Amino acid sequence: MWDWVGGRTSELSVVGLLPAALQGFEIESLLAGAKACDEVTRGHSTRQNPAALLALAWFHAVDGKGGRNMIVIPYKDRLELLTRYLQQLIMESLGKRHSITGEVVNQGLSVFGNKGSTDQHSYIQQLRDGLDDFFVTFVEVLLDQDGTPTFVESGVTTGDYLHGFLLGTRQALTEDGRPSVTITIDRVSAFTVGVIIALFERAVGFYANLVGINAYHQPGVEAGKKAAGEVIALESRILEFIISNRGMAFTTTQIANSIGAETEEEHVFKICEHLAANKTRGIIKTRMADPFCSTYLGR
Repeated sequence: MWDWVGGRTSELSVVGLLPAALQGFEIESLLAGAKACDEVTRGHSTRQNPAALLALAWFHAVDGKGGRNMIVIPYKDRLELLTRYLQQLIMESLGKRHSITGEVVNQGLSVFGNKGSTDQHSYIQQLRDGLDDFFVTFVEVLLDQDGTPTFVESGVTTGDYLHGFLLGTRQALTEDGRPSVTITIDRVSAFTVGVIIALFERAVGFYANLVGINAYHQPGVEAGKKAAGEVIALESRILEFIISNRGMAFTTTQIANSIGAETEEEHVFKICEHLAANKTRGIIKTRMADPFCSTYLGR
């Protein structure tokens, strides 16, 4: 895989396809769905381009400044992980401090939510009556199931109730002026999942262009990785100091001063706590009333 392909856009690369194939997914259908979406979203007519329309809906909902959160509610158990996937795709792509011209813009679009089939009751109350700081993306699936439906009363199936929840919730939000977008697919299949992945990937690219940012780099992520590496290096210094002074107990202040990490004493404390909690690391903690007076020694 090319090194410029970000993790969030690698679902349809070998990184995503290989584990999907090993789990028995129809990856040819997945790719076919993405291809079909690509063909439509490359069109120059905005009204005929679903990814462009979706990006424009986002732009309208958040005024191009990310002032609202996106709440994603798929009404299908098999789409339970869709929101988590979209969190990474959208937030990592659009959460940028600088524009492509170097201006500080602090752009972003926060994504939350869960499947509507069981979890809508945990947050619909706030969406209906609470803070007006969001817009909802409903994912509607027309086919309830391939097998025999389950009737919960005369002429009404469980799927009918689920569809009623979706339409009723959407109507209740609309009546209160809460905006929403609805994406409808006929069924959940490898093909339609491929379509959805490609649709959101392209919408992210269009939205980034609308607000003038680069959706395909991740300086914040790289900064986090660099900071994590520095913490690991600090841990090695702490371990080396404690073990080389085996049998002697030290507070985190003493450890920090001894290894030249005076400005990183909080990290020293957190690392020592972590090491002491994992008995195999050989660090023994003597607890004091004041946590910062506790001592650590190597056994």
